[in-house]
Amino acid sequence: MGLELRPTREHCRKPLPPDSTEAMICSFECTFCRPWVENVLLNVCPDYGGGFCVRPVRPRNNWKDDTYLGTRPAETKVTYHPVDPAGARLVCGVHPPDTAGDALTTGS
Repeated sequence: MGLELRPTREHCRKPLPPDSTEAMICSFECTFCRPWVENVLLNVCPDYGGGFCVRPVRPRNNWKDDTYLGTRPAETKVTYHPVDPAGARLVCGVHPPDTAGDALTTGS
């Protein structure tokens, strides 16, 4: 079983494609961007209390035993932790989306 490779940052839903080197995960795969982990979360997962590490990338090409994005695609489910919009703009330079009416998964 491989990592989910969640598709977005959990605080603002900005895309984090499977080959992103900006994605950071905790041991339960909570997914945030490096600036948020370093400057806001101070390397402590808000859900589980553990630290973060760089999320590995899954290759686009079939280099070995069909273990690539073509046969093991990244997750498509969006996980979202609402945050103060001013804080999100300050740290990651994006506006959190308007979530009115969105059917989202919250938490991890």
